[in-house]
Amino acid sequence: MRKSIFVSLIAAISLTAQAQDATISIQADKGTQIIPREIYGQFSEHLGTCIYGGLWVGPDSPIANTDGYRNDVLQALKNLKVPVMRWPGGCFADDYHWMDGIGPRNQRPSLRNNNWGGTIEDNSFGTHEFLNLCEMLDCEPYISGNVGSGTVKEMAQWVEYMTSDGDTPMARLRRQNGRDKAWHVKYFGIGNEAWGCGGNMTPEYYSDEFRKFNTYLRDQQGNKLYRIASGASDYDYTWTKVLMDRIGNRMNGVSLHYYTCSGWNGSKGSATKFDNDQYYWTLGKCLEIDDVIKRHCTIMDEKDPKKEIGLLVDEWGTWWDEEPGTIGGHLYQQNALRDALVAAISLNVFHKYTDRVKMANIAQVVNVLQAMILTDTKGPGHMVLTPTYHVFEMYKPFQEATYLPLDLKCDVMHVRHEMNKAMDESSDEGFRNLPLVSASAAKTASGSVIISLANVSLDKKQEVAISLSGIKAKDVSGRILTSKNVADFNDFDHPDRVQPAAFKDAKLKKDQLTVKLPAKSIVVLEVK
Repeated sequence: MRKSIFVSLIAAISLTAQAQDATISIQADKGTQIIPREIYGQFSEHLGTCIYGGLWVGPDSPIANTDGYRNDVLQALKNLKVPVMRWPGGCFADDYHWMDGIGPRNQRPSLRNNNWGGTIEDNSFGTHEFLNLCEMLDCEPYISGNVGSGTVKEMAQWVEYMTSDGDTPMARLRRQNGRDKAWHVKYFGIGNEAWGCGGNMTPEYYSDEFRKFNTYLRDQQGNKLYRIASGASDYDYTWTKVLMDRIGNRMNGVSLHYYTCSGWNGSKGSATKFDNDQYYWTLGKCLEIDDVIKRHCTIMDEKDPKKEIGLLVDEWGTWWDEEPGTIGGHLYQQNALRDALVAAISLNVFHKYTDRVKMANIAQVVNVLQAMILTDTKGPGHMVLTPTYHVFEMYKPFQEATYLPLDLKCDVMHVRHEMNKAMDESSDEGFRNLPLVSASAAKTASGSVIISLANVSLDKKQEVAISLSGIKAKDVSGRILTSKNVADFNDFDHPDRVQPAAFKDAKLKKDQLTVKLPAKSIVVLEVK
């Protein structure tokens, strides 16, 4: 790993009144915004073994399955209450022609996956297989349509095939292929990463393409599409401005992609072998999504002050080097406690912006990037739940809860923004601020208050004093996710090395809650 691409942690720490302490004030009767369950969305691309060997093994596999879907993965995803699943890409979406993935599986044509390792795709997992999976998981499908290499007619027919219950040509074709009733498909992306692998377009050109494609995507009876434009990559604020100007309310939502990644050239670093500076750099980079979202929201507010157009962070997460010995281009990486902290901090940020952020989809659900689940793909059928999975499972009570604004005061570290740039360490320029505590709070329909806390310090516990008003608190319970080392991870030999445990260090006295938060830990509390 090249040291030069990572940060160096400096010693200066701005302290609050009492060292290593944090205070939080929550008004439990002041919330107005609902946290959309879609913020806990997943992403499944035809990439590596996300689909084949991850979600799907086929009905003839020796691995236990239901109609070809892995039973262990199915159950794990049901336990997460996955609200929405994005498919078939990603970059794969703009090489994908949906008619290749329907009809008898043994008669479907194959193609080369040009984006991801040149693997031959046999199209045995197509429209029926994906939409049936969503029904089994009781989640909304999110389809990414092919603008880059596809046609208006092809996309329009796909929408008709999936959603028409009438006597239309595509509905008849669907029935011939074994599905009588139309599926419900709400979310539809008109292209993906149009600025890059989706066509290398300018925002002006893409806006015109969106308007053209969108014209022919007709809502069918009983199915109204939520139309999503291919939005910006992280800091490209011009892209968002142009789309707001040129597309405007023709779109229901616009996407945003943000990866916690050291760069796109050369090594990105190991998922499990990193030093303290690299760890803190990662969390500083992760937290920068707060400012990125804020700036995109400000641009959107100028044209859409009523916030009718959603911002969808439909690709996010960590991106490390592939694990040694795995296939190049398949993006298989391990998942350590560090990744779990990235997930917790990111979700806490998304909660803040739920007046505009209506969906987020972590990349990706199985065996790719910051995955929920890792599997062996050929047998005998091992499965591992990653630390990131456990964060999503612990955070389930936030889905559809009412977001509660909070006032957090805690110690702050400064971490280098870049290492390969000369900086004056006496100034703040070139450094990111990294608060040692991240927090979020929400009120459930039953009246409980859910509080998430993350202590990013590697060696210092945080005593957190939480003031609650607007609730008659009687009881507190919680769970914690931590481990001996922040680089710890779960594998087939040690599947439970990092897993949640009961948390006992939260004490309630009237409307005051005192929490002793261990170093490098994530805690979710329920106050009743």
